[in-house]
Amino acid sequence: MQEATSKEKVLKKVRKALIQKTKNPYPNLDYDSKIYSVTNESLDILFAEEFTKVSGQFVYCENEEEFIQLISSLANEREWSNLHAVDKNIFDYLENGNLKFTSDEAGFLIANVGITLCEYLSARTGSIIISSKQLSGRRLSVFPPVHIVVAYSSQLVFDIKEALTGIKNKYGENIPSMISIISGPSRSADIEKTLVMGAHGPKEVFVFLIDDTIID
Repeated sequence: MQEATSKEKVLKKVRKALIQKTKNPYPNLDYDSKIYSVTNESLDILFAEEFTKVSGQFVYCENEEEFIQLISSLANEREWSNLHAVDKNIFDYLENGNLKFTSDEAGFLIANVGITLCEYLSARTGSIIISSKQLSGRRLSVFPPVHIVVAYSSQLVFDIKEALTGIKNKYGENIPSMISIISGPSRSADIEKTLVMGAHGPKEVFVFLIDDTIID
């Protein structure tokens, strides 16, 4: 009986609080100004510095031709045999580099390298922003042990807030159901405080940044 009485007292206070309106004690808070000061450092350099700090591997490419050469060289060096991609823009790169790859379900299940595009790169945090609206979907960036991201200089923004604003402007009301922020390879130290790479995702993450801002 005492428990019911105590419960009723609590509910009565909750009802009273909901009825009574409380003035906002901080009406002049600024939600729009940037929290972090913008650096004068080039965004590609800042991204490379921050991305490598979290064990990401960064490769700068002056143009698409250099990208094809570099990824072909890396694939041969690492002896990657099961590359998987689903974006037609990536197909052209791989075919020009004479790299064998798959794009079907059977190939996905045995893929050891997944190659995707991205939405944006956040320079301040060294992060890759991807979404479910991309052709690679939700799983290609997670399932294979190696994730290669093909990005362009025009996709570099200073921080994640700018990236999210860009996604909102791009898709309007049809916002992606999943937006993921990737900051280096998957890792965990939950078990006996021992760092394990690739705990619930790729062990290695590469970003090939193609400069698309150079005007001939």
